[in-house]
Formats: sequence, structure tokens, C-alpha cells
Amino acid sequence: MHKLTEEILDSYRGDERARRIARRYLPSREAIVEILEAVLDLMYPGYFGRRDLSQENLSAHVAEAVARLAPKLESEMEHCLCYGREREEELLATGACAPRAHELAEIFLSRLPQIRGLLIRDVQAAFDGDPAATNLDEVILAYPGVLAVSVYRIAHALYDLGVPMMARIMTEWAHSKTGADIHPGANIGAAFFIDHATGVVIGETTDIGEGVKLYQGVTLGALSFPRDASGQIIRGKKRHPTVESGSTLYANATVLGGQTVVGAGSVIGGSVFLTRSVPPRSRVSLKEPELRVATRDGAAEPDAIYFDI
Repeated sequence: MHKLTEEILDSYRGDERARRIARRYLPSREAIVEILEAVLDLMYPGYFGRRDLSQENLSAHVAEAVARLAPKLESEMEHCLCYGREREEELLATGACAPRAHELAEIFLSRLPQIRGLLIRDVQAAFDGDPAATNLDEVILAYPGVLAVSVYRIAHALYDLGVPMMARIMTEWAHSKTGADIHPGANIGAAFFIDHATGVVIGETTDIGEGVKLYQGVTLGALSFPRDASGQIIRGKKRHPTVESGSTLYANATVLGGQTVVGAGSVIGGSVFLTRSVPPRSRVSLKEPELRVATRDGAAEPDAIYFDI
């Protein structure tokens, strides 16, 4: 055991990456997920938390929920802010980040009604866009795309306030639950719907207009990462595409590049690989491949398909 202990310690000493010692601040994933779940409960009362709500007790419930949430939110924001400053090698006195955390927590909480307004439009867009949906309850409770977008809306508000670590932890939690990877830095308009969700990737500098619909497997990504003279990635540039209002992107479509714009009201077909802009109301599709259907003994039989799994 002593030999093993020394070998592990040697690995720590030999490479400082992926170790965190002699530091005071680190965001808590567990605490941030707890905050997220509390906010989701406020956004969708009666669905994710308390089930016995009525017109008579709703006001008291909301007041109590906000009162419980506020100190947890403020505390974790303080950890996130101090974590960021500690990474920059700033010397921090006890409580140095508390005033700013208190201010940001108040701003975030004040934006919850606006976030909920966006979420209601997203839920309605999901219902309107899926003929398989039977009611809004089903959409809220069962649709992974709606959960992914809901978490994105909450995380984006935090990202916008300058608390990116908290935002990223939230969206990566949603990624693990839904299969949709939405960076909280993306700008996404109202009435947004991701159908099926699995495999969708939306990059940090993506801009999406209102009333956009994505199907499973869609990627809104970067062509390449620009680098400086020393070979380091240049951060802060627009790397991901713009999808204008009213557009639909079908399954496994890939749109890449910060200068690429999908014009308003366009339809991008399944499996399209797009790296240049298209004007409004475009229909982009692949040329239909030629299918060859044969029996297993080699004789053509156009009405039968044989395959192995």
C-alpha cells in the first residue's frame, strides 16, 4: 500500500493537470443541480416538485420556494465567482465575492418571469410541431427536447450574468439526461423545438431566430478553430452558424461555420452537410441516392429488401 500511495503521489507531482489542491473555491455539481431542479419547479409548478398545489396555496408555495432558493443560489454564485478569480491567481479575502453574488442572484431571480414566458412558448411550439403529442402535460413531462431547452433557458440567463461554470454544469446535466448538447452561450429565440433531441449539438456562438425546429442529430458547429501564432485556439470569435426564424432542420443535418447563415423560413433536409449560406426560403436537400434491391441469390427483386443486422 505504501508503494501504491507513493506512485499515485508521484503522478500528482509530475503533472499538475486534473488535480486541485491548496485551493479554496470550487463549484459544487450537486448544489447546482439542486438549484436547477428548484428553478424548474418554479417554471413548471405542479410537474416536478410539489403535487398538491391549488389556487389557495400557490402563492405561499412560490414565496417559500423563492425564499429557499435565494440563499442557495447566492452561495453557489459566490463559489463560482471566487473560483474564477482564484484561477486568475487573485488573492481573495473572505467574503470578497459575496456582494457581487448577492447582486447577481437578485437579477437572476427577477428574470424568472421572463424565462417562464419563453418556456411557455417553447412548450406550445413542441405541441404544435409534433402530431404525436396529445397534450401539454405530455410535452412537459415526457419530451427530452423540452427539458433540454428548459435547462438551456435557465443556464443562458446565468451565462449572460457572467457565471459560466454554473451554466455549463446545468447544460451538461441536461445533456446527460436528454442527449441534446446545447451550449449556454448560444442565442436562441422564442418558440424553439427540438424533436426527439438525441444527438443534437448547438455550439456556443450559434444564433437561432424564433420558431425554429430541429430534429434529432442536427449539429450546429464550427468549421475549424482559428489559432494564433503560437498555435493556441483564439477564443471569443463567432464559430457557429446563424439559423434565421422559421427554419426547419431535419435529422442529422450538419451546418458549420461562423459565417454560415440559414435564411429565414428555410428547410434543410436530412443528412445535408452545409458550410455556406443559403437565402431565405431555401430548400436544401441531397440528391436522392440510387437504391439497388436484390434477392440474396443475386436476382433482382424490386419489391423486397433483405438486410442483416
